[in-house]
Amino acid sequence: MEELFTLKELLLQGDVKGALAIVEELEEMSRDDKISAISSYAVILLLHLIKQHAEKRSTRSWEVSIRNSIWMIEKKNKRRQAGGYYLPPENVRIALEEAYPAAIDCAALEVEEGRYQPDELAKIVNREEILQQAMTLILAQDL
Repeated sequence: MEELFTLKELLLQGDVKGALAIVEELEEMSRDDKISAISSYAVILLLHLIKQHAEKRSTRSWEVSIRNSIWMIEKKNKRRQAGGYYLPPENVRIALEEAYPAAIDCAALEVEEGRYQPDELAKIVNREEILQQAMTLILAQDL
């Protein structure tokens, strides 16, 4: 909020260069917030896909979590006023790759009631297959 007051003051003073610097900073902060939210939903999405692959089954609650995560990734990534997306598909893929270790860590607590350590679980499931499945599901939402 402080940035908005500074921006207003700079505009009133006619300092366009300073005002543009604040606008760029605000854009970067907004983008970072969007990426953080997308990453959080990516962890949830991957967690449930990992559980499906490891246990070779699914539950209704996992399916709902998967759908909700995909929907929220789409919602957070979409630029409502400007149109388009904050992250193009290749950057969504990077976000998924970065979220994968946290998802494995969380899934290790849940797969077969915590039977595996994260490194053991990582050997059981196919990372690339799970990441590709996540991308396919996300891209089906018109990303």
